[in-house]
Amino acid sequence: MEGWRGAALALTIVLSGEAGAVCPAWTPARAENEIAVLQQQLRHWDEAYYQQGESAIADADYDSLQLRLRQWQRCFYSASPAYAVRLPDNGERRHPVAHAGVKKLPDKLAVAYWMQGRKSLWAQPKVDGLAVTLVYRQGALVSLISRGDGLRGEEWFDKARHIPAIPPRIETDLPEVVLQGELFLQMSDHHQARQGGQNARAQTAGALMSKTRSPLLSALGIFIWAWPDGPQSMPARLEQLERWGFPLAKQWSREVHNEEEVAEWRDRWFNAALPFATDGVVIHQAQRPAGKNWLPGQGDWAVAWKYQPPVVSSEVLSVHFAVGRTGKISVVLNLLPVQLDDKTVKRVNLGSVRRWRELDILPGDQVALSLAGQGIPRLERVIWRVAERRYPEPPAANVGDELRCLSFSVECREQFLARLSWLSQKSVLDIPGVQRSTWQRLLSTGEITHLFSWLTLSPEQIATASGISPKRAGQLWHRFNLTRQQPLRRWISALGVPLPRAALNALGESRWEDVLARQSADWRRLPGVGAVMAEKIVAYLQNEQVTQAIAFLRQHGIPATSSMLGVGIVEDRQTQAEAQREQTRNEAEQQRDDNHRFMRQ
Repeated sequence: MEGWRGAALALTIVLSGEAGAVCPAWTPARAENEIAVLQQQLRHWDEAYYQQGESAIADADYDSLQLRLRQWQRCFYSASPAYAVRLPDNGERRHPVAHAGVKKLPDKLAVAYWMQGRKSLWAQPKVDGLAVTLVYRQGALVSLISRGDGLRGEEWFDKARHIPAIPPRIETDLPEVVLQGELFLQMSDHHQARQGGQNARAQTAGALMSKTRSPLLSALGIFIWAWPDGPQSMPARLEQLERWGFPLAKQWSREVHNEEEVAEWRDRWFNAALPFATDGVVIHQAQRPAGKNWLPGQGDWAVAWKYQPPVVSSEVLSVHFAVGRTGKISVVLNLLPVQLDDKTVKRVNLGSVRRWRELDILPGDQVALSLAGQGIPRLERVIWRVAERRYPEPPAANVGDELRCLSFSVECREQFLARLSWLSQKSVLDIPGVQRSTWQRLLSTGEITHLFSWLTLSPEQIATASGISPKRAGQLWHRFNLTRQQPLRRWISALGVPLPRAALNALGESRWEDVLARQSADWRRLPGVGAVMAEKIVAYLQNEQVTQAIAFLRQHGIPATSSMLGVGIVEDRQTQAEAQREQTRNEAEQQRDDNHRFMRQ
């Protein structure tokens, strides 16, 4: 329930493990320049925000850039002073009671740990707005102060007269009443799960920062979440607040006894219709120290458990150009790992080189990410670009050719690896336990020269690859030999012939001679094959590298019949069953090896 930028004015931001894990490989001169440029931009945004009431950047993006700036300053021991917002009146209005803020907890386990040994705990929605202090003297409102740095803020009393939700007077015998709460944009049946924050906080800020009277002021509400020197009993506090004209705290406070109840209310409020936007839940302990002892960042009597944001930010570590098996070049951003929902996101695919150039993204840039359908990471926007732009060179355009790279060469390495990874998939030749990393090891031996030369490797040759033991080499040799039994249509797929799956399944031929004899009209009779694709298939099969690969397979009797199979190939059902059991054991052993390797890393 902290105000947006005011929350970062004086409180020290503790960098998370992810945010502080990587320092850019910059020279000191470049680091100072990057820091200065980002500071200047933050200052520009602050001036627009505080002087014109305009929010030129999303709240989360601003917060992430402040965090990044602090990281850079720590990485390079920058001589630049720590960044601090300059309020229009320098934040000269002192809070009678400091805003202590709330510590953010990452998950239910942390909530359970915090709740241990504490009594009289209450959950409230974490209203997404601007934190303020209300001061009443002799029952009359005399001050409305922005959160600022928690000790001092900006005086907004002149705006309070135009906010009907703030009572100008309360009935009390107390000489002074100090309340802390959240000014927010009132909504009707707002569902946080479906609608998100809808920029409500920025709209609230704009109405309060504007030098002219904003009509939006009349649409603001107030949620009081702290009465520092009020009754020690939470029910008594809530009852009195309601009598004074602040009913929301009572309506939206629930006593909780364990983390399961907190999780239940958190989930319910996330999906229910509420009169405000929220970004989590806050758990309050009824007992708290006297207001005179409150300090920014020192409040251990209230914690927040925020919702997982639908969009998070990360820093680009490197730009990788991936060449697929058909030669298509795609751009992948390697990222500082971030958590999105239940996924750790380390990379995002941008698509084509053209799109990468249009987006203009380089290492050091800050980007916003979300999850698309099926949990696939997606780039939402670029938040910040570093000042110094050094562009990596994409692969040569002529590599992007699906008829190239059926044989190994240095320039074909990426595409050739993609072809090998493709053919080992279950839907193609089904070679269990053989991944891209396996092919990389085998390529390092120099024994694999074309797409199917692995079929001629001996166990001894396989064992020369780094990280492959003799036992593992024997397993791989056996699995390679088993592929000889795969039907012709799978070898056509392994070869990369651009044939749709439905057409491939409908293909009746069992010999390469029949496949090569097909004309364009014959291919068009298969489902999903039109005139253009038929010509493409014919041209593919007539390509010199393709005809050489087919000749190699024919020379080795592939696809094989049971009578043609050599040593190591099963010939009857009993032997096949034994081979299947051996394959299962081998896969289990490989999984254990992979797990051990992962633990060592």
